[in-house]
Order: sequence, then C-alpha cells, then structure tokens
Amino acid sequence: MIELNKIYQAKQKIADFAIKTPFTHSSFLSELCQASVYLKNENLQITGAYKIRGAYNKIANLNLEQKKAGVIAASAGNHAQGVAISAKKFDIEAIIVMPESTPLLKVSATKNLGAKVILKGDNFDEAYIFATNYAKEHGLVFIHPFEDEFVMAGQGTLMLEMLDDVSDLDTIIIPVGGGGLISGVASAAKQINPNIKIIGVSAKGAPAMYESFHSKKAKNSKSVRTIADGIAVRDVNSINLNIILESVDEFVQVDDKEIANAVLFLLEKHKIIVEGAGASAVAALLHHKINLKDSKKIGVILSGGNIDVQMLNIIIEKGLSKAHRKMKINVTLIDKPGALLELTDSLKSANANIIKIDYDRFSTQLDYGDAMISITLETKGREHQEEVRKILNDKGFNFTESI
Repeated sequence: MIELNKIYQAKQKIADFAIKTPFTHSSFLSELCQASVYLKNENLQITGAYKIRGAYNKIANLNLEQKKAGVIAASAGNHAQGVAISAKKFDIEAIIVMPESTPLLKVSATKNLGAKVILKGDNFDEAYIFATNYAKEHGLVFIHPFEDEFVMAGQGTLMLEMLDDVSDLDTIIIPVGGGGLISGVASAAKQINPNIKIIGVSAKGAPAMYESFHSKKAKNSKSVRTIADGIAVRDVNSINLNIILESVDEFVQVDDKEIANAVLFLLEKHKIIVEGAGASAVAALLHHKINLKDSKKIGVILSGGNIDVQMLNIIIEKGLSKAHRKMKINVTLIDKPGALLELTDSLKSANANIIKIDYDRFSTQLDYGDAMISITLETKGREHQEEVRKILNDKGFNFTESI
C-alpha cells in the first residue's frame, strides 16, 4: 500500500489548490440501505473530478529539470484536465493525448486550460501507448493517471477528508477503472483503521480489474464499451492490482442501464450532475450489488461530474420511459373535424399531460381519409399508463405504442 505519511504529505501539497469537497448525507440512500450514507462530491472539485488531486501532487513533486522538460499524459478527460490545470499553475508545457471518442466537452475544457491536445486511438489504452512513445521521443515527463505513487497518494487525500468529516465511517464504495483512486483511498483507510470495508465498483463493459481481482491475477480485456468513460480501462497494471488485492474487501460490477439509472437518481433526488463513472458507486447501492451487513456509516465517492450534455439528455429520456413516466402512442383517426378533440378529451379524462403532438395525413401507410396522430404523454407510473390504455380501448381508438 501507499505509505500513510506520503498521503498526508500529499494533503499538504494540494491544500492551497484543490478544494475540500462537501461530504453530504443522503437521506434517500440512507433509507434504502438502512444505514447512514454520505456522498463525497468530487463532481464539485476544480475541473469537475478528483483527478486534480493526484495530478497536482505528482507535478508538484517533479524536480526543476523535469518541469523544464514539460509533461504529457493520456486520458479520457478528467486526468487530462487535472494535468493541464496543474501544469498551468507551475507554468509547465503540457500535452494531453485523448481517445478520438472523447466527448467534446472534455476536449474543449482541456484546451482551455492551456494544454495541447492530440486525439489518438479508440480507447484510453491506445492513447496511452501513443503518449508513452511520444514522451520518449520528445523527452517529456509522462504523468500516469493511476500507476504512480504520487498520483495514488494524491487520490488518497479523499479518504483523509472523509474521515475529517465523519470519523467513524465503516464502509467506503469507490468507482474503479485503472485503480488509482481505490489504491490511494484504500491505502489511507486500511492504515488508519483496518476494519474499514473497502468496496470497488467497475463497469460491466470494462471488466478487466473486476476479473483480475476475482482471479487474483492480471486479466486484460479485448475491448471496452460503457457510458462510464472515466473508468473504461482495458488493461490492468500489476502495481495497482497488488494494492487492490491487499486492501479491497469486495468488488462488484454494474451495467450501463444501472449506471444511467444512478445518474438520473442523483440528478432528480439530489440535484447533482455526475458522469457515468461518478455514478457507478451509487448504482451499486441502488441495485443491491453490495453486502451491507454490519455497515452503519457508508462513504460513497462521486468521482466526477463531467458528463456530455447529449449523453445526459439520452439518459434522462430513457430513464423517464423506463420509469413509466413518459408514454408515446400512435393513434389512427378518421381525418375529420372534431376527431382530434375527441382523442385529447379522452386523454384529459385519464389525467395524462400531452407534451408533444404530431399530426400526419400524408403517410403512404395510411388509408385515404385517415390521419396518424403521434403523441408523447407525461404519465405518473405503470398504473397510470394502464389507465390511459384502458380509456383509449374503451373509446375504440386504434393505437400502438413506441419507445
């Protein structure tokens, strides 16, 4: 594990730069889990993610010659911004290699912090290979996002802050990609109190670290695919894996639907915007993936909030449909005056709110004299939707539903 003293040193290093983020009590999750649940809001950190902690600590510990050479990093976004803003603070040249699929929000944010961005590869691991080769060719210092002692020590400061606020935490739930965050946090936790239970959560679409933990040896994935791009790591490194095997008690997976559900839950219940990786730990709680027996005070790390706006919109729309709070129906009517009014009156009697309506009389799929009405309704759940269907059927309307 990372020496506790080095994590305390990192806390001092970053104190004047990274902010101490809120550690807030969640009444909703506490009721669900029958324990006190606290959320560590790293989505409110500078640059919107915890990564700044490790990046700043690493760059702060470079010698003068290394700082003059400049730094380079590979990242899907959050580490990129952490390195960029830290390098800017020390007036160091920074190059960031990002996968070509990186959301525009993260690319723009990194450039705005003064770093040069190179888009290369389909995922983090391909960007990483390019960046390490580029570093050797140009004499730059490579800032690894997780396989680095200073980086892990910086991430471990999260645990110190959580214990400052709630000293008797007994369970910590942590998103896992490459393992830098959980390595630092678990190192601090286990050295302060070996009885603290550490639980890792990874995305099912990026299973390398999960499978490696359970097989007790490194197992890389052939590919990764998940909405949680911040933890979409294909390959496992032995340094982080060894720390995880030594200090992590339990390791679970969540799929993209569960992650999306957690993003929507946090947005609606807590008014918190998080990215997929940031919501993964909450997803594990919501979908009962973790054994919480004997857990009384639980710390959950929301690792970041840099979600692409379009992805957030997709999650909201799908989430509302899944929760039976949005309903789309297609109704075939005889195209005559009053036909549409009869339909809307029926929906009014069902207390269903119309939020979108389209009227089509020109489709080649329609018989002459017919019109197709496409209506999106705001509903209040499964029973309410059943009521809408019953009323439409009772009134003799010919309708279908669409997703």
